[in-house]
Amino acid sequence: MFKLLTLMFLGLLSVDAVADEDRAQIRAAALDYAEGWYAGDAARMERAVHPDLAKRIASRGAIEQMTARELVAGTRSGGGKNTPKAKQLADVKILDIFGNAASVRLEMSGWIDYMHLAKIDGQWKIVNVLWELKPR
Repeated sequence: MFKLLTLMFLGLLSVDAVADEDRAQIRAAALDYAEGWYAGDAARMERAVHPDLAKRIASRGAIEQMTARELVAGTRSGGGKNTPKAKQLADVKILDIFGNAASVRLEMSGWIDYMHLAKIDGQWKIVNVLWELKPR
């Protein structure tokens, strides 16, 4: 009986360790996305997003969409560098993790991103982003 309890306890510890590692990797992906944007670091943005990313916003009764390629190009052109350092916000909240799927809320200086990430080949990648501008 003691051996069984010990094995169960060790199993729970290893699950927690994986969960902590996943949380750290999910947070790192969200920060690569946010901080890459502010720094104009296209390589960092590209590392965070899956090539099939869909970034969407509901605007004027329609859905506007951006691809990974467009997001990386916008990062490369330095769109985020216009945000003063003091206003560069990157508040990451992991909402849920289940298996190879995660949901994250990322608050940036002018908008909120709701992200879905997938664990693919051992790496967490942002696959969907639904975003909304903050009121001025």
